[in-house]
Amino acid sequence: MASTKEYLDFIMGQLEDLDEISCRAMMGEYILYYRGKLFGGIYDDRLLVKPVPAAVRMMPDAVMELPYDGAKEMLMVDDVDDRQFLCELIGSMWAELPEMKKKKSGQARKS
Repeated sequence: MASTKEYLDFIMGQLEDLDEISCRAMMGEYILYYRGKLFGGIYDDRLLVKPVPAAVRMMPDAVMELPYDGAKEMLMVDDVDDRQFLCELIGSMWAELPEMKKKKSGQARKS
């Protein structure tokens, strides 16, 4: 089941107090970024975040879920109605998130 645009709009609205929140559609789901770092996504109308230590500390009882078959488990955020909590969660995760890998440009593809 793909995620709905309505759920994406709701989550993006909950996170509007954070600067530099963005999303990218991918195969019917949505990948979420904060200040240029991937922190999670919306999968089957569920908000899932990377299990970095800050997120685990803030949600010690969170359930680990698979976003899709073959993926690494992520933490499911239950309390999406609490805007302040969501913003604090994502903000606290940022320093622990890996930098985005730079795409190599101008290199010929080897066959």
